[in-house]
Amino acid sequence: MVPYVAMLDIPRPVVAFLARLLAAHRRKIGTPRGSRALGPFRQAVLVLRWFRHRTCVHCLARDAGISQATGYRYLHEGIDVLAERAPDLHQVLEGCREQGLSHVVLDGTLIACDRVAGTTERGNDLWYSGKGRHFAGNLQFLAAPDGSLLWVSDIEPGSVHDLRAARTHALPALYAAARHGLPTLADVGYTGAGSGVHTPFRPHPDIASPLAVDTRAHNRLLRGIRAIGERAAAELKQRWRTLQHVTVSPSRIGAIAQAALVLNNAWHERR
Repeated sequence: MVPYVAMLDIPRPVVAFLARLLAAHRRKIGTPRGSRALGPFRQAVLVLRWFRHRTCVHCLARDAGISQATGYRYLHEGIDVLAERAPDLHQVLEGCREQGLSHVVLDGTLIACDRVAGTTERGNDLWYSGKGRHFAGNLQFLAAPDGSLLWVSDIEPGSVHDLRAARTHALPALYAAARHGLPTLADVGYTGAGSGVHTPFRPHPDIASPLAVDTRAHNRLLRGIRAIGERAAAELKQRWRTLQHVTVSPSRIGAIAQAALVLNNAWHERR
């Protein structure tokens, strides 16, 4: 074994932010002082190394001088503490209306994961995404017009279509927001989502002629405005690289993404 020095490329205020949350959680559950193998700050470093660099839990535990089981327990505790602070969709939309935003952007992203057991009604793998052609979870998110990530949903298996996932987690609240002047922009995968959700027009399958000029212009403008918001998920996955491929239980992806959103907001607030 050869030791080496490494740097965690995360602003120190973000580490301190998580350490304070972990310390408050320990007080809440009545953890006796000095009974843990790691203090809140070192536990925060362990959790953030996993989020930032996708470091294996075995390596994190070895570096911290704890068992692998304790490493997993500390990691999931950190995820849960962060995910509890994730913004609620109704609160996010209310804040958007108060700020006078012109619209929000709805989109879905696939979070790659390892293969797990489970089949659909047709006998296919539940977590296999035909769109991405790999095992993944379907995550819905909302972004502001400037590309800031506002909200992420709980996870759905990769075989679930974007529209179905949105109906489960987002559309009821978005309908209410649209009635109060906050429309939603989405891509063609959400065609038929309902009133207040604007999607590009598609050519009729039985008509060979191209779309009208005005319709093509509408689609081009919609794509240009929506593209800024759709970068939000890419930023989240590039900053918190554990979302590029999750090796823990796929059912935890939603909590992991919500925790990453809280960390992302803390990063921007403390820059």
